[in-house]
Amino acid sequence: MDAGRIELDRDTEAGIACLTIDNPERRNAYDPGMREQLGGHLDDLAADDAIKVVVLRGSGDTFSTGADMNNAYGWYGEGGPERRRRPSQRRRLTVDRKSFSFYHDFMGYPKVTIAEVRGFALGGGFELALMADISVIAEDTKIGMPATRFLGPALGSLHMFFYRLGPTLARRLLLTGDVIPAGELAHLSIFTEVVNAADVAPRADWWARKIARMPADGLVIAKEAFRLVEQLQGYQGEEVASYLFHAFGTNLQFEEDEFNFVKTRAEHGTRRAFELRDAHFDVPAPQPSSPHGGPQ
Repeated sequence: MDAGRIELDRDTEAGIACLTIDNPERRNAYDPGMREQLGGHLDDLAADDAIKVVVLRGSGDTFSTGADMNNAYGWYGEGGPERRRRPSQRRRLTVDRKSFSFYHDFMGYPKVTIAEVRGFALGGGFELALMADISVIAEDTKIGMPATRFLGPALGSLHMFFYRLGPTLARRLLLTGDVIPAGELAHLSIFTEVVNAADVAPRADWWARKIARMPADGLVIAKEAFRLVEQLQGYQGEEVASYLFHAFGTNLQFEEDEFNFVKTRAEHGTRRAFELRDAHFDVPAPQPSSPHGGPQ
């Protein structure tokens, strides 16, 4: 995958920058090179006094489906998908610590961040939508953490999920890997706005221009104050726990009747592995009882 697929647009007069994940053929999934480029742009914009607000969006009609799983071992520098040897625990810890520093930096970013979300926000894309200061999301956007169906809910950012979603919803999404429409959560105020898909871009732009009217130094001070409050209330230990959970949790053993995504992908390819994954986890819900107590 081409690493140069993060587009940057800056409007210094308005004080707004837009970062677009541009990989529509893979629903704006990102590989290590793309994430490095995204982090580099964020670092540059953090040091740019002309920018107050950064809008994050995806090209086309999709926000992001998170990390590209076409070559999972590629994230650990282990070569192509034909390489069967699992990365050492040392390498997992080293790489995961670097990986999660990107998300920690985004949570503590000194400029105001706005997520413009449509289509799909899965995995790392869902995390970015939750971490943004302002999130405008289409009501039909599919959200969730289906990666838990690969290895169970031993993910990083667990503190963030519990703090943002609440313990009941966090457990539901992480223990099942369910993907649900954002509209189902509108009443919980997890996102700033849940709107019609056609309204996402203009509403995100309105929020950006509204916030950009604020004093730049005041925004930076507010962001640091917010970060301190969240660290004290919700994220103590997050920096270490996130990559530890992920590194150890991606080194699991599977029983014969348990779905092993990495093995299935090697045997059948990525697309078929996703189909088999969803088929394995498709458990029909029981039909509700009739008002009189009997089955419908």
